[in-house]
Amino acid sequence: MNRRAQAPSRLLGTRTLGTALAGALLLTGCSGQDDGTVTLKLVAADYGEDAATGSRQYWDDVVRRFETANPGIKVDVEVVGWTDITKRVSDLVGSGKSPDLVQTGGFADQVAADRLYKAADVLSLDTQANMMESFAHAGQVLGTQYGIPFVSSSRVLFYNKAVFQKAGIDKPPATWNELRQAAEKIKAKVPGVVPYGLPLGPEEAPAESMLWTLSGGGSLSDDVGNYTIDSTQNQATFTWLRTNLVDAKLTYPEPGKMNRTPVFTDFAAGKVAMLNGHPTLLRMAAKAKVDFGTAPIPRKDGLARTGSLGVADWMMAFKANGHRNEIRKFLTFVYAKDNQLKFDETYNLLPVTQDAFAEMTKDGKHEDLKQFAAGLTNASFYPFGDPAWAEVSNQIKAGVGGAVTGDAKQVLEDLQQKAVKEAARVRK
Repeated sequence: MNRRAQAPSRLLGTRTLGTALAGALLLTGCSGQDDGTVTLKLVAADYGEDAATGSRQYWDDVVRRFETANPGIKVDVEVVGWTDITKRVSDLVGSGKSPDLVQTGGFADQVAADRLYKAADVLSLDTQANMMESFAHAGQVLGTQYGIPFVSSSRVLFYNKAVFQKAGIDKPPATWNELRQAAEKIKAKVPGVVPYGLPLGPEEAPAESMLWTLSGGGSLSDDVGNYTIDSTQNQATFTWLRTNLVDAKLTYPEPGKMNRTPVFTDFAAGKVAMLNGHPTLLRMAAKAKVDFGTAPIPRKDGLARTGSLGVADWMMAFKANGHRNEIRKFLTFVYAKDNQLKFDETYNLLPVTQDAFAEMTKDGKHEDLKQFAAGLTNASFYPFGDPAWAEVSNQIKAGVGGAVTGDAKQVLEDLQQKAVKEAARVRK
């Protein structure tokens, strides 16, 4: 898979949804209050590690200012953790209480069910023009944009410099064998520290899996949208992980049960020496006064340098309640430069709008984010525009951890069969 930021037309739009989009428009009981006030329902993912850093504070501030400026519109925000948000949205839609907006990690499954407005229907011309082109293209299904990018990031290797010094390691690993050798030294010389964090639990499994498959010369899908989860390269990658890290007790005993948040927390507490991380970990580690460094993701020995994983999170606008004009007003406010910068700076993420990206680049306050921005120039992406991806991602979350504790070939073949079946189902 070579879904590169330089060629966004290859990211999406090559998949077939079938002869018709499935599903019917869900209607809720009413679209406003007796006094004419319209209330928008927003379900948003939580980017914080705890209540003090949760996204609730951001949205409460944005909503308060928006409602002051727009007295005829109220916004009811529900902030939900990443492991629960997919089910929460599904439950709301299934019960006829569709939200108006959802901010989370994907969109194509909702497009397939014909639940979303086109981006052009709910974004002002100025807001559309301000979107970074590669991400706007990544929000397309069959050439039409439905997914509205909200934030972006890439991944790098984080390592604890103090632990490396104690273990006698003078530089971060660039290859898998160097990573294994470093982990062995840490286990021997720095007891009580997990040498490498491998979060393959539900919160991070797709990202961690894709990072390892890319660095092993494989992928989760190919250039034309066929899933390749059980490829020879991927089987070799997960077998290497089991043999060299898990069986050697150089990571957590059951990676499939380890979520990203506790692994990040352990790194910030000095209990994990190495892990793949996104920009949010910069803030966590700095706040905890960890002496850390970052480096490109290690690759399989003999493999040419590979790109990182590029990740975008998305905003979706649902048609069910008929609040297109009110949604447009709210999104115009949300995507204003200052509001975008506030969220990105709070969570050390990268902007998806041109003015916010330019501001972060020129102000000199974000030198630590440059390595992540550089990663986006040669990044590979999830198959965002595939309507099967949401369910395939859920299957990976539920099962891929078994590939590093059991028979990798069997686990990956099972996931591949489920992915192919799901892709065929949604494309009918």
